[in-house]
Amino acid sequence: MSEFTFDVDAYLARIGAERPERNDHEALCHLMERHMLSVPFETVDLVTREFPSVRDEPLFDKLVTRRRGGGCGELNTGFALLLRHLGFPVTMLGARILHNGRQPFKGQYHGHMVLRVELEEPYLVDVGFRWASRRPLRLREPGVQADRHGAYEIRHTADADVEMYHDGVLRWRAEIHPREVEDFDAALWYLWSSPGAPATTQLWASIVTEKGRVSLFNRVLTAYEGGVRTSSRVLDDDTEFLTTFEELYGIRLDSVPDLPVTTEGV
Repeated sequence: MSEFTFDVDAYLARIGAERPERNDHEALCHLMERHMLSVPFETVDLVTREFPSVRDEPLFDKLVTRRRGGGCGELNTGFALLLRHLGFPVTMLGARILHNGRQPFKGQYHGHMVLRVELEEPYLVDVGFRWASRRPLRLREPGVQADRHGAYEIRHTADADVEMYHDGVLRWRAEIHPREVEDFDAALWYLWSSPGAPATTQLWASIVTEKGRVSLFNRVLTAYEGGVRTSSRVLDDDTEFLTTFEELYGIRLDSVPDLPVTTEGV
């Protein structure tokens, strides 16, 4: 078996980005935005019972060769690999989702991943969360940071974690010390295998657009512009569902998964 070689140019082509001349804030912003515009968040594998992987070769095959998307761990791991191969200093941080778009809840630890990128100052990057900022967030910036996706704020907790607020809503909490990709294996297995994990029975998909984002929760399609919901409708017809899913997220499904009835999107 030949040793896997990470193809930086192929990954850059997948997201429609040029190789940066300098590893600076401008380059990081460009790469992050291109990734979010090109690679969707989607949980198809969890619904169809195909175990996802955050290891280099299968992850590259899924995101780049097969032009799929993935969950937060897959997308942020893929982006971390790209950044590292381009020479950016990046570490993975374990996080916990604390809001699902409808109400507060407590997700499992390491059920989410955030990246820390060290430039002239440390930045937090997240390309795998539907409420994520469009640009890197300054880790040490006090107060609100304006972004095309809304108002963001990083707050430091008394126990040395960091919390991300989006439009005043607490979305996730992250540990600040570095983690390795293996640290997320247990959470990924839980998300895939546990009867209590909603990702095994409910479908999420989201892609950033030039104006905002378009998200799917089961059969409910919701569009946002500038952080504000502009439309929401239920895709009752199977043919419309499959066509719309492929047009928006670039993924062709053979059939609509067995999804619970939902009337409200995210």
